[in-house]
Amino acid sequence: MINDRRRFIAKAGGVMAAAAAAIVDAPNVIAQPKAQWRMSTAYPPVLDQLNGAAQRLAKVVEEMSGGRFRIEVFPGGQIMQPFECFDATSQGKIEAYMGVGSYWVAKEPAIEWFQTVPFGMNPQGMAAWYYQGDGLRLWEEAYAPFNLVPRPAYSNAPQMGGWFRKKMSTTGDFKGLKMRIGAGFGNKVVARTGATTVLTPASEIFAALERGVIDAAEFVGPHDDMQLGLHRTARYYYYPGWHEPGTVEEFGFNKKVYESLPLDLRRMLDHAVTAVHAYAPADFHLKNAIALERLKTEFKNKVERCRCSVI
Repeated sequence: MINDRRRFIAKAGGVMAAAAAAIVDAPNVIAQPKAQWRMSTAYPPVLDQLNGAAQRLAKVVEEMSGGRFRIEVFPGGQIMQPFECFDATSQGKIEAYMGVGSYWVAKEPAIEWFQTVPFGMNPQGMAAWYYQGDGLRLWEEAYAPFNLVPRPAYSNAPQMGGWFRKKMSTTGDFKGLKMRIGAGFGNKVVARTGATTVLTPASEIFAALERGVIDAAEFVGPHDDMQLGLHRTARYYYYPGWHEPGTVEEFGFNKKVYESLPLDLRRMLDHAVTAVHAYAPADFHLKNAIALERLKTEFKNKVERCRCSVI
């Protein structure tokens, strides 16, 4: 009986020690906070390159956090209309968006400077301004009244000058023209020539150009433009895009939600943004090179590439 009692006490003591160890370690596991965000983009699903940057951000964040931080990405039109994502994030209806400053420049004129300006800096210059100058700090100040934290998504520049239904020989040819153009400062330059400028969501450009609602349209570059089918609606493709030499797409996060993240998840998000900013341009240039070659070969009798020399 004595031996049985000793064995029982020894075994019970071991179980209790293991249980105590589990209790001590448990808070390190249980206390790991998690985050689940929704991000809406300003672009239709067909634009794999633009939406792909948002998907890459979500993938990197989830991998870095070991699944603690997940971002569900919705292309424009799925949970809200493309241009609604800025306000929705500002109001806390969703946690994040991806778009470009010229889509909401009417809310604050300073916004456009953080996207690009005609004949301004190239992508490398914009990145240097953000990370080595005061660009990011000033951008955060500009977005603070909207309860947003902005971050540079990636640069899809330089861009093309756009698609035109008629050949442009002189500046006077712009008079009476109706053109879809995204860049606000670029809008002003084109408007000074006598043209009318409009801002149309990417998903609606093809139909507007095909029906003659607009006479010309610029979007991004060969890959994205061809995904929208713009090469099937206008013959003359002008380059380079003087209006957007250093375009920077943007991620926007609801400020309250962003600041409520645990410090480690917040830092992971910021580093993931920087990773997207570094990797995405390689994808951009490769796909554009392939698309431009297609325009030269498959569509050589339907598309005429022209130099921008009339402005």
